[in-house]
Amino acid sequence: MTAVAFGSFVEQLAKQSGEVILPFFRTSLSVDNKGAGRFDPVTAADRAAEAAMRALIREAFPEHGIIGEEYGSERSDAEYVWVLDPIDGTKSFICGMPAWGTLIALTRHGEPVFGMMHQPFLGESFTGDGQAARYRGPAGDRELTVRSCAALEDAVLFTTSPLLMSEEDRDAFRRVEERVRLPRYGGDCYAYCMLAAGHIDLIIETELKPHDIIPLFPIIAGAGGVLTAWDGGSPLPGGRIVAAGDRRVHAAALELLKVDRGPG
Repeated sequence: MTAVAFGSFVEQLAKQSGEVILPFFRTSLSVDNKGAGRFDPVTAADRAAEAAMRALIREAFPEHGIIGEEYGSERSDAEYVWVLDPIDGTKSFICGMPAWGTLIALTRHGEPVFGMMHQPFLGESFTGDGQAARYRGPAGDRELTVRSCAALEDAVLFTTSPLLMSEEDRDAFRRVEERVRLPRYGGDCYAYCMLAAGHIDLIIETELKPHDIIPLFPIIAGAGGVLTAWDGGSPLPGGRIVAAGDRRVHAAALELLKVDRGPG
């Protein structure tokens, strides 16, 4: 498949998911809680959008695998696997706030080769392949580049919410929060795209799933940023994540986030 044909197909996925989702946004839609012990909402919009994308992928690439937030995995051992999160930021979505997006990734042999965050309400798309990243939307079409930031004291920090963290992780997060110039809460996937666009410097999260982070990895890397687990390892399995536009800020954050979990 040519790069042009691939790009056209990904745009088709984004367009189809947006057409399914937008009629639900800022309406009195029903919300189910799929969490155990905490509020983890899912809506008809999440389910319908993922079903629509899965149908398109099965028709175009029946040999490809799919991993999705709502409907699980199929052919996850295939050479090419699509990773889908139809609405990342469902809590913002159900509150009528625009800080949400559809996440789409393609992996080959388990490594992300393309990622997209599509925000249909704002008409924006952020894409990356690990080597370059681009924005397309009302502000035009341009390359994404992270900004330089020499120290934590100069950094803008985002996290979705410290309340999502364990007490131990929250204590570690506060060590960083107390050092930065400006901490802000909220954003979900949109915050990562603002980091790639050079508007913020650092994101610290916990409890992420692979479908939350795999589509964002090629965007952050393509814009020149760095994205790892808290221990400096691969972020692709999810869990505790640190993203930064400048490696100096990333290194400083990792040092402060070290958690002594004791023997074993």
